[in-house]
Amino acid sequence: MPIRIESSFSFSLERDTDVLLQFEAAAIPEQRVLSTSTRLSPSIHEARVAAQDDIGERIWIRAQGLFEVGYEAEVEIMRDVSEVASRGALHPHQLPGEAVEYLFDSRYCPSDRFQTFVEDRFGDTSGGARIAAIRDWIASNYTYSPGSSGPQTTALDSFVERRGICRDYAHTMIVMARASTIPARYVACYAPGVEPQDFHAVAEVFLEDPEQDGGGSWQLVDPTGMADPAETVKIGIGRDAADVSFLTTFGMSEFRRSSVSVVCTDQE
Repeated sequence: MPIRIESSFSFSLERDTDVLLQFEAAAIPEQRVLSTSTRLSPSIHEARVAAQDDIGERIWIRAQGLFEVGYEAEVEIMRDVSEVASRGALHPHQLPGEAVEYLFDSRYCPSDRFQTFVEDRFGDTSGGARIAAIRDWIASNYTYSPGSSGPQTTALDSFVERRGICRDYAHTMIVMARASTIPARYVACYAPGVEPQDFHAVAEVFLEDPEQDGGGSWQLVDPTGMADPAETVKIGIGRDAADVSFLTTFGMSEFRRSSVSVVCTDQE
């Protein structure tokens, strides 16, 4: 189903500064970009580079002063969606190379700190059933609270506070999946139904694919419950939020504003 996206944001830079942007819908087999328009303020330098795992693109700019970004797109989702609980897990030695790195700890996701908890709380489950149990536990035990976390907040911090935003929910999902020896990665995305409407984040886990003998596939999981995998538009993926921020500045900057609107066109 076609998803219409409109987003914009602006920031200011004190001096010539390098900035890495990633905000466009990725052109990948599971989603087709039907139309797209990107508007950027004039800059000293602009270049596109492949994003992590070749999912989406990043844009390097070097600029000074006020910089504005505008983006519109229409995207058709062609993703096969099934309930994760019905899928099994692969043993680590069965994993393809692309999934192995997502077993390891990362900046915001210290999964080794969660191994005891997941075994005590979810030890009677495995594979997709464990992922579903973790997803439901986070949804029941966390409070969605805008402004309650910041750029330094880790999954461990969120676990202690039991509150956060989509970024924190996704990080908690990721650490608990990795602590269960299930590869998990962070997905920056757009999705209708997100309140308040903004850039969104979900997790993605690598589970057994019943249509591939001995193989697996990535499955989207949103513990906030706001994003439907059948309507989620991927921007990019990473080990955690540090890898796929829509705005990363390599120098002093001031964020000014942002606006995001995501709707299903057949519901307008």
